[in-house]
Amino acid sequence: MDRRNGIASARFKQAAELLTLLLRFVYPADAEIGRYFHERRKMGSTDRGFAAETVYGCLRRKRELEALYEPVHRPEADDERARWLVATWLLKYGGWSARALTDAGFNGGAVALVERIRALDLFEFPLAVRANLPDWMAQSLVRQLGADETLQLADALSQPAPVDLRVNLLKITRENLQAQLKDEGFELAPTPYSPLGLRRAQRAALFNTRAFGLGLYEVQDEGSQLIGLLVEAKPGEKIVDFCAGAGGKTLQLAAQMRNTGVVQAFDVSRKRLDRFRPRLNRAGVDNVQRHVLRGEHDPVLKRLAGTADAVLVDAPCSGTGTLRRNPDVKWKNIDIVGLQRTQRSILEAASALVKPGGRLVYATCSLLAEENAAVTALFLAEHPDFKPVHAGEILVRQGVAIPDAVTPEGALQLLPQRHGTDGFYALVMRRSMDR
Repeated sequence: MDRRNGIASARFKQAAELLTLLLRFVYPADAEIGRYFHERRKMGSTDRGFAAETVYGCLRRKRELEALYEPVHRPEADDERARWLVATWLLKYGGWSARALTDAGFNGGAVALVERIRALDLFEFPLAVRANLPDWMAQSLVRQLGADETLQLADALSQPAPVDLRVNLLKITRENLQAQLKDEGFELAPTPYSPLGLRRAQRAALFNTRAFGLGLYEVQDEGSQLIGLLVEAKPGEKIVDFCAGAGGKTLQLAAQMRNTGVVQAFDVSRKRLDRFRPRLNRAGVDNVQRHVLRGEHDPVLKRLAGTADAVLVDAPCSGTGTLRRNPDVKWKNIDIVGLQRTQRSILEAASALVKPGGRLVYATCSLLAEENAAVTALFLAEHPDFKPVHAGEILVRQGVAIPDAVTPEGALQLLPQRHGTDGFYALVMRRSMDR
């Protein structure tokens, strides 16, 4: 075996080995990939890039790839499935030939697979297969968007996401940060809609820059930035981030408040809130208070009833809006009914903290109406003291004009194929002055 074939063989083996781990769907793909690379520190950056690109390609197009190879061979074990997925992806999207695949150690089936790929028209497949989605998810999206736009959405979800940054306006302007990053060797452009963002189309080591170390920015999708703007956090207010997680939106709210007032960051995970501490220090934020909750019915919340100017509920959800970044999510078992119960319970508990005249913002990174409009519609029906506020009007006040993004109910609905962001939903509701 010559050196070139040896390199190809090693890369094919590594990609198939890594994908075998991912197909178990035990851990998030990015965590599993990080662990795999950490245990193989001798892998070069080119080999790592090849493995990551290949396995993400396989996860994004898993149904299509399976439909292509299954008439040729039906693997049963995870490692064999992984080899066939990798082989099919390399032939169709990776620029490999049957000869290259055979030389790399894929024995048997390469020629037949190439003939199958060349002869087949993908339009022969059912919509869910062409969209690379599980049947139930494809059906839900077709009900919402129609068949044509569902396929447009699916195509957008099959593309890698750009890298978006949120400028820390407590320390620097967007223009000055853009210039500083250019001096460090990174070209970024302003995000199309958010006045807080910069975007880079290709991935880059933006966590290693001097500007990041100085707390001048955070990595945050433009859609997430727009959700934060919907809160309309003002200096001196009392804001609650009810499901703060790692704190990306909390930091944004604190900056919008110019480091005044108080942002109370709640979460049920102490680890997540502990990981948030260095980000606060780096950003120069000192108006955030972190609280670990035992759940949405923690007795401590009773003392805060009716005191918040605004409450943001970034609810636990399916994460289907992040499929560009996390394509493994769509192949996991998602308990939509269970998520709805949790979302409704959290929204109910969070609403009690809103003072008369205050704002309640319900948001998810889900594409599915079951987690979005269905949840808020039921809440509004049961709480006549809350009324929806048109998201477009709020965004205009925040200096944002974004087309085709507001539903008839006034909610913000961001979609990758329309707006180039991750998928997000948010509805702002105002509590009446009479209680």
